[in-house]
Amino acid sequence: MPAHPKHEKRRFTGGETADMISQKAKYALRALIALARSEQPGEVLLISEIAEKQSIPKKFLEQILLDLKHHGIVMSRRGKAGGYLLLKKPEEITFGEVLRIIDGPIAPLPCLSRMAYRRCEDCADEAACEIHRVFARVAEATRDVLDKTTIADSLKGPAEPRIRTLMA
Repeated sequence: MPAHPKHEKRRFTGGETADMISQKAKYALRALIALARSEQPGEVLLISEIAEKQSIPKKFLEQILLDLKHHGIVMSRRGKAGGYLLLKKPEEITFGEVLRIIDGPIAPLPCLSRMAYRRCEDCADEAACEIHRVFARVAEATRDVLDKTTIADSLKGPAEPRIRTLMA
């Protein structure tokens, strides 16, 4: 049975590069950061305010915020003073959680996915696969950083020089 389209990785041919996260995930993180930066806790922001401040297409942002709402990350208020606000504290929202909601599993290979495991078609023996072993370490390190980094952490300022180097 084929994986859900959200869990499929794009295939590339010579010279092309794949983004580590989708544009939609970047927008989701930027929207959450904007909500976390709001002046007072519980302050409601209009979609149009977030879209303008973060340069996110409004219609796309509406869908993203609905996804986040369905997962209990944000809530909406209707009416004249309506808009969106964080339902969870910025300290409780991890980058890993948001990426999984928006992009699906955090795994460089289907055989390393915790949410949508699939055996690699060209692999005869997963336990002996050198590629699997190396990328298992990559996946674990990536998950470790993403699952321990919160929206609140992102507001603290620039990354340490060592982290900037690792992320380049």
